[in-house]
Amino acid sequence: MRPRDPRRWWERRRRARERVKILHGPQSEYARDGAIGSKQVAEITLPRAELERVWSPEYLERLARTYWSFLTRFSLGILRVVYGESSREVVVLTRPFVLLRFHKPEYETNANGGAVGWPIERGLLVAPAGRGRGYLRLAVSRDPHAEGEEVVTTVSSEVVNFYPLIAGWGWFARIGQLIYNQTQLRIHVLITHAFLRSLANLELEPSRVGSLNPAARRLSRAASPGRDER
Repeated sequence: MRPRDPRRWWERRRRARERVKILHGPQSEYARDGAIGSKQVAEITLPRAELERVWSPEYLERLARTYWSFLTRFSLGILRVVYGESSREVVVLTRPFVLLRFHKPEYETNANGGAVGWPIERGLLVAPAGRGRGYLRLAVSRDPHAEGEEVVTTVSSEVVNFYPLIAGWGWFARIGQLIYNQTQLRIHVLITHAFLRSLANLELEPSRVGSLNPAARRLSRAASPGRDER
């Protein structure tokens, strides 16, 4: 087997990255009660045939799995995601160091896009006032009227109604928000932008749960006839 030419690999990677355009805008905003919202958005230009191949609810679930896997790789394994029956936990190496605990994901799909959201439950990064409030959300959309051989797809990552512990509350909140902006928020934006750029090749990992996989859904219906699947 001939060894891979690193120059060709790098050229393919460069061309793929050119497909992704990070849209710069307001990255975060605070509510009066200390909750923060943060959103990062990218436009990814893809060949129409390539996009049609992955435009299905199953691949929305795979996008979610790819996000968590990327977080682990980006942190060199320091951050890990623990899957529970009704939860997802972001931990530092292992329990009990749970930075964020989410409820199981909630999916929305339609012909022109979809979204997956994880309601925030609690964690070491969450202020007491933020437990059980807010969520993390990934969304994908495309223009249904777009023509041509290439299609621009919009992918966003959004944190809504998040109460960071590091930002504090009361009289300390003004100072705490500055600390949060220069530390935790900067890290979050860096990771998110890197993740959005990594989608250029559409290398999505298989889901560990497979709840939106057509075959898995058929098996579920067969095992539980008459069951409401909502």
